Amino acid sequence: MNRQSNTYTVIYAMVLVLLVGVGLSVVYQALRPKQEENIANDIKRQILASALIVPSAGETVGELYSQHIKKEIVVNSKGETVEGNAFDVNVAAEVKKPADERLLPVYECETSAGLKYIVPVYGAGLWGPIWGYVAFDPNGNTIYGAYFAHQGETPGLGAEIEKPQFQEQFRNKDIFAEDGKFQSVQVVKKGQEPAHGAYVNAISGGTITSQGVAKMLENSLEPYTAFFKNLSEGKEATK
Repeated sequence: MNRQSNTYTVIYAMVLVLLVGVGLSVVYQALRPKQEENIANDIKRQILASALIVPSAGETVGELYSQHIKKEIVVNSKGETVEGNAFDVNVAAEVKKPADERLLPVYECETSAGLKYIVPVYGAGLWGPIWGYVAFDPNGNTIYGAYFAHQGETPGLGAEIEKPQFQEQFRNKDIFAEDGKFQSVQVVKKGQEPAHGAYVNAISGGTITSQGVAKMLENSLEPYTAFFKNLSEGKEATK
């Protein structure tokens, strides 16, 4: 075949594209298990972080997770255990459903301070999704720890939700009022603190992201009310 012809050039390009495509596909399939493992380990790291558990030198996230997470269950808005595994629930999809139709993941975590119950939260920031995990004391009311992350918030502003200085404010905050009504945790500007209810200070210059955190907590946590009430009464989730 004439290598100077248009036909040769077209065939050569097609074969080259095919070979490159096959090569990329093979590499992707070979790396996929490792990529999925890395994603799973990052989620496990975030879950543990909400319970104030951080890997030390020589510890792997997987080992630490297996050591501390005793149960991965799913409950419904009635506080009943339903079929499924907490780790497999797509929280981003669930928060868009009506509260009584959601699958609600719960992680039982053994810490140096005793048993904690961790639940995921998911919402919207200024530029994209925000998410996190909140760990509760066995009373089903008091926050033991919180971890938040984001996809594309502004560095130095909204991105500050991932910093310990912001997250640590949530410790020891209650999500129920004295009359037992769910009230979540408010995120407010300094000088605008409410007379009643738990609150934390908003991020300076990150008003919309701070508001997103507040809405995320309210929308994500309220469906767990029955489950939290069961905890406060010393009851375990039942089928």
